[in-house]
Parts: sequence; structure tokens; C-alpha cells
Amino acid sequence: MTLGPLMVDVAGLELTPEDRDVLRHPLVGSVILFTRNYENSEQLRRLVADIHAVRSPALLVAVDQEGGRVQRFRPEFSKLPPPRRIGHEFDIDPRHGVTLARSMGWLMAAELRAHGIDLSFAPCVDLDYGVSEVIGDRAFHARPEAVAQLALAYMQGMKDAGMAATAKHFPGHGAVVADSHQSLPVDRRDWDGIADDVLPYRRLIANGIPGVMVAHVLFPNVDSKPASLSRRWVQNALREELRFEGAIFTDDLSMGGAKEYGDVVARASAALEAGCDVLPVCNDRASVETLLDELEHEIDPSAHLRLVRMRGRAAPEREELLAGADWRGAQEMLARSAQPPALKLTAGNA
Repeated sequence: MTLGPLMVDVAGLELTPEDRDVLRHPLVGSVILFTRNYENSEQLRRLVADIHAVRSPALLVAVDQEGGRVQRFRPEFSKLPPPRRIGHEFDIDPRHGVTLARSMGWLMAAELRAHGIDLSFAPCVDLDYGVSEVIGDRAFHARPEAVAQLALAYMQGMKDAGMAATAKHFPGHGAVVADSHQSLPVDRRDWDGIADDVLPYRRLIANGIPGVMVAHVLFPNVDSKPASLSRRWVQNALREELRFEGAIFTDDLSMGGAKEYGDVVARASAALEAGCDVLPVCNDRASVETLLDELEHEIDPSAHLRLVRMRGRAAPEREELLAGADWRGAQEMLARSAQPPALKLTAGNA
């Protein structure tokens, strides 16, 4: 059985019979976990192992574990700093900032891999324009070159830990006020006008980043559809202009930013037609069931292969990880980053 394009969620701390039925469907290829799916380290390991055991090849298991505000698992996991804090350290000492980014990317990924989780949707490479509340301190920096350097180091740290990185939210979510979870943000810049936002993607793609997540943001001077549903953005810009060959994820198709473009089947069909490989549908089991019943899609072997390449590599279990020198070194870096910053990043010094 191949891995299908749908990424779905599960109900709670263990799989229900209904969850198992959904996960066995050939249109499903991956699972995303949330805070409700986590009680403690041992429970998480059992849940992930059960998901992997449902079928062969095993479904991929994902989570959002960026650090700061966006960290689904907290007890028994390191409290990761928001990316903006890494950007502060970069301003004080660029070499240390890059080292910290790589260390935090490794720490995040290593702790997840110790529980069997395949991927975390990170790094966030949106620029900090100071207007987007939903991005805010999830952005490393305001300057594209700084974001590119820090995101590359973070990606390399994740790779060191056996996890593939996924840059988001292409082509950029930082310059719009609206939250795409609630409504459709509109950015009236054209392709040339977002060159700064695209620069980190150029750098990461040149260095082999395996995944990119596309945003529910409308750029009316480029296309009449949001980037996540747009062939102009996914195929022409990302595949052809930027020469990206990895897996392309949409943002969650249940978000408000996508709902203006038809029912869930219409949205999913548009995303697949645009060239996306993986379609998360979260916190909406009714929509998942509708897709399983009504979505007409012949699974693309190339998309299946791109998704397989996102699978986590072999990694130490938690007890071995916590006993290692690398984890202790990362904890020392983490403790230093938890101290009050020496300066405040502002437009003047950005």
C-alpha cells in the first residue's frame, strides 16, 4: 500500500477503533498529533508505535514543535525558546546565534525522534515585519539574510538528529495582519515585491531542504487563489522557479483561510491539482470522512516517494538520549538562552 495525500489527526491518548479504520484508508499517508494526544513520555511512545503498526509502509507521524508558543509536548520535554530569541542571540553574536539555532534544531528533533515521531513542521522562516500576531516571535528575525542563516543551521541540527525539516509558510505569512487560522490574509505585493520573503527558501532549497509548507495567503497580484491552492505558486514558483524537489504540504485545509474556496473536497482537489503532496485536515473528523468517501485521486508514485523520504532516521531512545553528551551540551545552550536577552530586537537594529 502506498502513502496517500491526507494527513489526519486522532482522538486522544490511544487509538480508537474509529481512528484505526480511518488510518487504514489508502488516501491517508500521515498523522499529526496535538496536545490532547500527549500525557507523558511513555504514553506518547506507545501511541506513535501503534500508529506506525497500523499498516505497511508505516504512516508518518508529525507534530508542531517549534518552541515558544508552538510546542505541543511540554512535560518531560525541553522547554524550547521561541525562534525570535535565537534571533536576539544572533544580533549579539552571529556565530553564537547560528550555533544556538543548530543546537535547538537538534534538541527539538532528537527528543521527538526518541519517541518515534518522524517530523516536526519547522523551521518557520517568515520574516518578522512586526504586523502578524500569529507569526510574531515564531519568526527568527526581520532581515532575510539572518533568517536564512538561522533556518539553515536549524535545518542542519534537525538532520543531525535524524529528522527532515519543513520550512513554512511559503511564500510568506509575516507581512499580513490577518490570521489564516481564522480568515484569508491578503498580501498585495507581486512576485518581485516578496523577494526578501523568498530568499530563505532559495537558500534552504539550495541546501536540500526536504519539505515546504504552503500558506493560505492570497496574493491577488500573482493569482486569484491562495498560495496553497495555486498552481502558479506551487508548480511555477516553487517547483520550476525555485527548483524545489521535496515534499510540499499545504497548511491545514480546515483553517479559515482555505474555507472561502469551496467545501473540503473542492479545497483538497484544488490543492492536489496545484501540485501539493500532503493535505493536513485537522480537528474536523467529519471533513476527513467526507474526503475518504468522495475525494477522487489516483495516488502519484512520485508524491509517495517524496513522503517516504520525510521518514525519520534511526535514533537513540529517550533514556540513551538523556544520558548523552550531546543532550547535556544542548541543555547548557538552552539554559543560556533562557536568561533575559541583552538587547531588544527593533526595526532600528534589524
